[in-house]
Parts: sequence; structure tokens; C-alpha cells
Amino acid sequence: MSERKHTEDEYVGLARATVEIYVRTRKVPKVAGGCVICDDDSFHGWHLSPELLNGRAGTFVSLKEDGTLRGCIGTISATRDTLAEEIIHNAISASTQDPRFPEVESRELDFLVYSVDVLSPAEKISSPDQLDVKKYGVIVTKGYRRGLLLPNLETVNTVEEQLDIACRKGGIERSENPELERFEVIRHF
Repeated sequence: MSERKHTEDEYVGLARATVEIYVRTRKVPKVAGGCVICDDDSFHGWHLSPELLNGRAGTFVSLKEDGTLRGCIGTISATRDTLAEEIIHNAISASTQDPRFPEVESRELDFLVYSVDVLSPAEKISSPDQLDVKKYGVIVTKGYRRGLLLPNLETVNTVEEQLDIACRKGGIERSENPELERFEVIRHF
């Protein structure tokens, strides 16, 4: 496993270390006693900030290789007891369960670039006019179908593009007039 850089954001460092440990050993790091621990001695006792230990929120972990998306999985709202556990779970999922990509292999680990988005609670909106692709992510819902798109993505320049992609992800036709929600993120990279 590569050394965690002192200048690396704590959220990104946790995602990176989790993926590296899991891909190489299939062991899942755990949060215990204010630390991240794993049977792998190089990852034992990493002390976490109070924010990661006490916070709860939905998170998305994104992996890129050569500037191209390699995996992205997340949760809209908290599903775990701590923000650290949410990141650990989503980092493993992004590297092994994104249906658009094969599982990350150990030979790729040194080339991956990570980001972690921490989502604010979503708020219902009545119109696309209340969206801004740089500031807000969007959730579209119709019945049990749901699609989400994060804000401030390089390839998305208009609200129409944002809605089209979110609807496609949720298997929803725009003509079905899905319910709209927006959220903000704090992006760690």
C-alpha cells in the first residue's frame, strides 16, 4: 500500500487506503475506538477526526484513471453509523460494484485519482429553474425509480443535460415529469 501523504485530504486518504487494502487483501477496514483498523499492520490505528467519527451524511466516492471515470458509487443519505464507515463502504463499492466497469485490479491502484463528495440533505424543488449545475446536484424520482447526478461535473454544462443524465440513470423519461430534489456537496480531492 502506498504511504498516505500528509497533504492528502483525510476523506480522500481514507477512500484511497480502503480501496488499496480491499483490492489487495479483500479485508474491510473497521472503525473502532476512534481509529480505522485492519488486520493489515500498515493501516492499524489511523486516528480519525471528530467530523469523520461523529458525522453522518450520504457520500459518493469517485475514482478516475487518466482523467476518465473508473467508478462512482454513493449513498443519498447516511446508511452507516459514521461518516468514516460511509466512505469505507462506498469506496469499496466504487472499486468493485459499479456496473459500468470491471472491478479495480491491483495493477491500477497507483494510477487512480479519488474524490469524496459529502452530500447535504436533499430539498424538494418545484422547477428546474431552481437548479444550477455548478452548485446543486439533482435527484429525480418517479414512483420507485430514482436517478441522481452530482453537481459541478466537467462534462455537464446545462440543467437540461443534468436532468437528462439523472433521468437516464433512473430509467425515467423526462416526459413523466419526475419529482425534483436538489442538494449541495462538499467535494474532497
